[in-house]
Amino acid sequence: MTVRTLVPILIPGLLAGALSAGCSGHATSAAAGRAPGAPALTKAQAQQVLTSFATGANRAGRRFSGKALRSVETEPQLSMDVAALRLRRAVRQRPPKLAFTNTTFYIPRLTGYPHWFAADTVSGKGKAAQRHALLFTQAGQGAPWLLASDPYPSENALGRVALDPTGFATPVGPNVKGLAVAPARLPQAHASLLTDGPRASGASLLADGAKTTETYKALKQGEQTLAGRGVTLSSRFSPAAYKVYALRTKDRGALVWYVLKQTEAYSATRQGRLTVSGDLVGLAPAKVARTRMDTTVLVQYLATVPPKGRATISGMYRKAVTAHGS
Repeated sequence: MTVRTLVPILIPGLLAGALSAGCSGHATSAAAGRAPGAPALTKAQAQQVLTSFATGANRAGRRFSGKALRSVETEPQLSMDVAALRLRRAVRQRPPKLAFTNTTFYIPRLTGYPHWFAADTVSGKGKAAQRHALLFTQAGQGAPWLLASDPYPSENALGRVALDPTGFATPVGPNVKGLAVAPARLPQAHASLLTDGPRASGASLLADGAKTTETYKALKQGEQTLAGRGVTLSSRFSPAAYKVYALRTKDRGALVWYVLKQTEAYSATRQGRLTVSGDLVGLAPAKVARTRMDTTVLVQYLATVPPKGRATISGMYRKAVTAHGS
């Protein structure tokens, strides 16, 4: 993941530290009072899906082709990685070859579509190694398996997922009770905290940390710094229109994938104060003097929710997907 930059002097220090560091619509878990269902595929088949994805992603990377990504990805991952390829094409730097190692699959028992599963895996080697919490979905019978989400966990978050005696996982419904916060409520709570701060409605459901309270503080500090340079920034977060996915953990909690949308509006008193750089490269022409810039960013999160207490953020992937200036 690359941290997007609008005003290059400020944003790298502001966002790199603070920001870098879905459960399907039906409740299918035994806890929801239904039969656990059957796994959508075997672990051998999941490995084939992962291998096929890597092949397709490498093909797209060699060609800088967002169109080629459509054969192996779906939203929101598709929009984010298409934007990443546009950046790489603009700077003429192909992505490194993708290969996965040390993979563990977490395949839930389901009773309907979409089918989905998660994979804890590593790409790269040494200092370049990157851990992934991949989530693949299949929209319907005979449909292709596509990568929907890839937050980067800061720890072995998937190691908390509970497995039954046959090695399969249990999905958690979006509105299931018995958790500190239902998975469906997490996106709004997180968006409120990042927009309005720790006193916002629902913000207390999330623990303090780099991707919650510290991010809010950094954004407020950034707004003040920009104001001193003649640039006004307005930033708001909202739940993105994607499914929330969750798996039962060993402590009867849940591991949850969800997505937020961040909209930013920058305005300057004089032309030339706003420039396209960093993560915005490839999304808008770079050499046009601007007094206004509007951007849309998607942020994938991986959260660990206990039965009691507050949810913690275990991983994320952030990418600007649109930029418009005037």
